[in-house]
Amino acid sequence: MIKALLISLLMIGAVEAKVKTERIEYKIGEQTFEGFLAYDTLSQGKKPGVMIVHNWMGLTKETEDKATDVAKLGYVAFAADIYGKGVRPKDAKEAGALAGKYKSDLKLLRSHANAAIETLKKQSKVDTAKIFVTGYCFGGTTAIEVARSGADVKGVVSFHGGLTGSSEDKNIKAQVLVLHGAVDPFVPQKDIDAFLKGMNDNKVNYQMNSYSNAVHSFTEKAAGSDNSKGAAYNEQADKRSWIAMKEFLAELSK
Repeated sequence: MIKALLISLLMIGAVEAKVKTERIEYKIGEQTFEGFLAYDTLSQGKKPGVMIVHNWMGLTKETEDKATDVAKLGYVAFAADIYGKGVRPKDAKEAGALAGKYKSDLKLLRSHANAAIETLKKQSKVDTAKIFVTGYCFGGTTAIEVARSGADVKGVVSFHGGLTGSSEDKNIKAQVLVLHGAVDPFVPQKDIDAFLKGMNDNKVNYQMNSYSNAVHSFTEKAAGSDNSKGAAYNEQADKRSWIAMKEFLAELSK
């Protein structure tokens, strides 16, 4: 009877476990940025921190939902704001121009990402010795550039991000997980080869998973299902890449 009661209480507690979210403002120079923090209110003690970097459309509900999902796994999740508070492209044309600004100025991109990491580290529930960076499309590219900046993070995860070689691969301290659409037309084979060469030449601890029949944006339902457009949702690749990320984070959080 007592055992049954305890089990019932545990089950009730599990049901009532709740993720709290809040918006966090931070500054880089004179510019204000606004990230999105999510964590389990019933989780005790300090937890690993996971920063999620948005796609080229900026910090939208899509990225906030990803942060909430990561928080449900037992991490303190922080959706970074690379563009700045209120800076949100209205369409793909504006998004391309804005993302291009940062991709052509990696020093700026890295500085904005690293400022967001420092903001995550300041949160009281975060174990600052266990910080991770994940990202989608533009955010996946950003995650790799964070590693190339020499940031002191445990691991970075790129979902359908850009892949290139870099002389700064030698700076990478983090472990790297790349989750790639095997037929992504926006990431040519020559870029993949250059990326892998940089990883291997510099003895980076990395993994790369390629998902068959998956193109760019394979985790984004809003991308539709037409692979011929070069960007499309792929349910199997989405699920498998999420599992790969979970296993990567769990392994490095021990």
